[in-house]
Amino acid sequence: MLNLPIILAPNPIFRQKASKVDSFDGALRQCIADMLETLYAHKGLGLAGNMVGVLKQIIVIDLQTDGKKDPLILINPHIVDASDETQIFTEASLSYPGIEAQVRRPKKIAVSYFDEMQTAQELTAEGFLATVIQHEMDYLDGRTYLDQLSRLKKDNLLRRYRKIRISVAPAGGE
Repeated sequence: MLNLPIILAPNPIFRQKASKVDSFDGALRQCIADMLETLYAHKGLGLAGNMVGVLKQIIVIDLQTDGKKDPLILINPHIVDASDETQIFTEASLSYPGIEAQVRRPKKIAVSYFDEMQTAQELTAEGFLATVIQHEMDYLDGRTYLDQLSRLKKDNLLRRYRKIRISVAPAGGE
């Protein structure tokens, strides 16, 4: 397995829509394994394909309940229902290290997707899992969690993020 590089913002890939997966083969399963390896190496909760340079509708999630690995793979996910009731969680991203924001999203969603064996699935997710799925789906749709914020909050966070990036940039620039 390969630990893939995390794409850091700013990068135009985050404004591109990921294309549907149409070939469920060994290459897809290897990509999923590599994404999971990357997720675990960076101690993340979820990764969308474009966060590692793969413009395909692939999401890997592992909330590791009780410290046990329990990966959820969503290929070509589609939200088919969302509750009117909302919730707020603090969200962050491996692609925007050093910043986080409170984001309001539907509390409960139903999502249809395929697993890695091309079996159609449907999942009803509530609470934090619902938020993580929606967060990752934003990336597949050419958005990030920052797009869920007011213009003022987003601009302030991006300003802070740029300062963080400058302070940790390697000698000689990026």
